[in-house]
Amino acid sequence: MANVKELLNLEGRVSVVTGGATGIGLRMAIGLAEAGSSVVIASRKLEACEHAAHEIEKTGAKALAVACDVTKPDQVEAMKDAVMQRFGRVDALVNNAGRAWVAPPEEMPLERWQQVFDLNITGPFLCSQALGREMIKAKSGKIVNIASVAGLVGRNPRAYNSIAYGASKGALVNFTRDLAVKWAQHNIQVNCICPGFFVTPLNHKLYEKNKENIDREIPLGHTGGPDDLKGIAVLLASDASNFMTGTIIPVDGGAVAW
Repeated sequence: MANVKELLNLEGRVSVVTGGATGIGLRMAIGLAEAGSSVVIASRKLEACEHAAHEIEKTGAKALAVACDVTKPDQVEAMKDAVMQRFGRVDALVNNAGRAWVAPPEEMPLERWQQVFDLNITGPFLCSQALGREMIKAKSGKIVNIASVAGLVGRNPRAYNSIAYGASKGALVNFTRDLAVKWAQHNIQVNCICPGFFVTPLNHKLYEKNKENIDREIPLGHTGGPDDLKGIAVLLASDASNFMTGTIIPVDGGAVAW
């Protein structure tokens, strides 16, 4: 019987975090590194990935920076090849890369709708497929999809008005459930974190402009902090979650509990 520290220990593991160069992706990547995992940062801009990898190496963990547009199958395959060449294994995939486009439903441009869906749901599919093949060979793996509370409930448009984001994150929630069922036979656990509002470099201007309305939607009265996703990411990447699959976990200050 393992103790809790052993269950949460990621030493010897390799974790891939898409969109891990900034924001909540970087915070989760650092958390995985602090738990002992080697971490691969995959994002479109190599310079940003390299900077993030340097931050991860400060924890004492090994890191690899890989430029990858997760909507492009050839780039996803190249990323997988780089991971296997460097580390020879992949134990966890955090599908974090995502985007939004804020507009009322009646004004949402089709082009922007398609871009949001490409990154928020096609990207996780392609990464799960490519890295999942390696996990199937190993008969072990953890996939952690980063959706949103916007994928669980309708959102007050005064706080956040992006129907493409909510719809795509809702698709990611059910992608999680269905993939969990499909790959349970391979001992791959697939779970989903649904963050509430976390201020990041991509949304800080929106938050500053609409802080009062956004905070009002959160029972705890404030947005998520820099450490508020690290623990749950480590849990879902570790042996502590071996009997969890298809689980959807809001980390939202109580937003979906209203």
